[in-house]
Amino acid sequence: MFPHEEKLIRERLKREPNEVEWAMLEVMWSEHAAYKSSRPFLKLLPTESEHVILGPGEDAGIVKFDDETWIAVGIESHNHPSAVEPYGGAATGVGGIVRDILCMGARPIALLDPIRFGPLEKERNRYLFEYVVKGIADYGNRIGVPTVGGETEFDESLDSYALVNVACVGVMRPGHLVRSYVSEAGLKLVLVGNRTGRDGIHGVTFASEELGENAEEEDRSAVQIPDPFTEKLLIEATLEAVYTGKVRALKDLGGGGLTCASSEMAGKKGFGAVIYADRIPLREPGMTPAEVMISESQERMLFAVKPEDVEEIGRIFEKYELGWAVIGEIIEEPRYIVYWKGEKVADLPVDLLTDVPTIEWEMKPYSVEKDVETPEVDFREAFDLVWSGPNVLSKRWVWEGYDHEVQGRTVLKPGRDSTVLKINEKCGLAFVTDGNPNHSYFNPYHGAMGAVAEVVRNLVSVGAEPLALVDNLNFASPERPEVYWSFAETVRGLADAAKAFDLAYVSGNVSFYNEVVDRPIKPTPVVAGLGKVELEKIPQMGIEEGLLIGIVGLTKKELGGSELYARLGVEGGFAPRVNLDEEKANAGGILRAIRKGLVRAVHDASKGGIAAALTEMALAGKAGFEVDLSGVLVEGSLSHLEVAFSESHGRYVVAFEEEKIDDLKGLFRHFAVVGKAGGSNVVFRWRGEELLRRPISELRKIHESLPMLLGEEE
Repeated sequence: MFPHEEKLIRERLKREPNEVEWAMLEVMWSEHAAYKSSRPFLKLLPTESEHVILGPGEDAGIVKFDDETWIAVGIESHNHPSAVEPYGGAATGVGGIVRDILCMGARPIALLDPIRFGPLEKERNRYLFEYVVKGIADYGNRIGVPTVGGETEFDESLDSYALVNVACVGVMRPGHLVRSYVSEAGLKLVLVGNRTGRDGIHGVTFASEELGENAEEEDRSAVQIPDPFTEKLLIEATLEAVYTGKVRALKDLGGGGLTCASSEMAGKKGFGAVIYADRIPLREPGMTPAEVMISESQERMLFAVKPEDVEEIGRIFEKYELGWAVIGEIIEEPRYIVYWKGEKVADLPVDLLTDVPTIEWEMKPYSVEKDVETPEVDFREAFDLVWSGPNVLSKRWVWEGYDHEVQGRTVLKPGRDSTVLKINEKCGLAFVTDGNPNHSYFNPYHGAMGAVAEVVRNLVSVGAEPLALVDNLNFASPERPEVYWSFAETVRGLADAAKAFDLAYVSGNVSFYNEVVDRPIKPTPVVAGLGKVELEKIPQMGIEEGLLIGIVGLTKKELGGSELYARLGVEGGFAPRVNLDEEKANAGGILRAIRKGLVRAVHDASKGGIAAALTEMALAGKAGFEVDLSGVLVEGSLSHLEVAFSESHGRYVVAFEEEKIDDLKGLFRHFAVVGKAGGSNVVFRWRGEELLRRPISELRKIHESLPMLLGEEE
């Protein structure tokens, strides 16, 4: 909390807050809880569309899938905790987002984990990576919610740090929607789940400041302790309680603990609350009222129910052997009052906790883009550098640790452009996350637009019509003028791209202060997308013998932030620009091609360019290929390296039968046939001359070599 904010609180209260009040105000006025620096910009994001039932403002968004099924979706970051204690930090990140879905009245069905770390050459980064993956795997597997996809990337700006974002979807019947706020006084507040301890105290304030050099020793107490077995019981008990129709409001206890959950539940519609803090079941002796009110102990939910329904709801909790207690009530007066053993220890206007003023920091544009020559290296050397790069390598090692089969809904498994979950006999839900911090560092506006565009490409590549988006914005300190400018540019890009596709953001998260000892991370917006797909119409990703190979879209000299330039150590270049009209037209064309049965395989071209996309399709299928890169449609004059490794947007690789060629060409403004699938080798040519010939078996061995970077045996 800043000095001017403390002064404002004293002026509004007309007195000095006591110790308990200051503790509660500190968490509620933290950046992580109040979104002080981001709220002015988040208003730019579109939040309404024909598919949106409930947009931002509650614990998760709700999207209409069909008349009988709604989808709850949310995304959260657990960056600081995971950098300090990777296993517990990542596990409690999973637990928190699952409860966000649960408290809307939905059953959580799947998770995605966009995670990012420093270079694997360093032992500390390998440790963070391995234990974040283990934390996500253990927690998700034990609660029976599968982790079905995500992203894993490595970047030098994340040295000794971790970005751990977790997205979750749930399914619900329309009649089961529960709001996170009350609309009447006299309701009882029932706390259920784990006992309250000292773990996670000051969690949100710790997440709202930069990490110091000794963070692992100093900040471990701010990380919550995971208990997946209680969470599993909490999922079943909560849903059973919701299905009675007697839950008037519901919130999970996440950042800010009971203070945040109860004040927001009461204050949203102008009511107040009385809390009896000494009635809260504790797991540690000697806890003070301030500690009880701001503890972020996990696996706890807060229910608002009518007095006459408390016993019935309590019996459900007892059936699942969960502890519960009536710890307060909703009052008409908009005040937030806390008692401890009969003594009033806090009495604040509720809006002093929930209505926090915004801060707008100084902005300073920066530019790292400049025209550079692409080095003249041998194609084989360039290909090997990109194909063996940690960001292009297969992440099988990550997702094989996750149970992605539990609940039996996973139709398309990790490793495809999007995961697809079966919702009913006919239709599935496509679910994907994307982000490219290298592009965002070079150009925050186009980097953000590119994240949305790639989400759309990944959805349509599996035949899904995009429905809605959620966003997780990871940035360094907003007090840095360049960072705050990049944040504003990012939100502008996210808004413009979503509007072009008629898509809305239904939920999201902002995480600032992601830096260690004065080393800021790159701007890292992560976008997750939902789509609806007919299960029978999903194309494959792998190519087969005899199919022709075509490239949709235009390739430009856009290698700023690309895998090739990063691996060659080239500084400069221009990040890919998003041409919204072309992006939208190509996405529509791909969907029509899939629905008409004109293509057998589809894959979007992004990280590593056309060369990586083609090779991934060969590994996913049953055949190699021969392509001539000089046939790719380009803007200007490009070298064979630039054609192969440019990361221009709006492009897809398709494989199809020869007789479909004319129909396909009619769907796209830019479409070129570049070769044919067949054989057991990957062959790239340029104007007929062979650039590279490699057996698929050799390329597969390299692609699956991530465990070796972690020091594991083959």
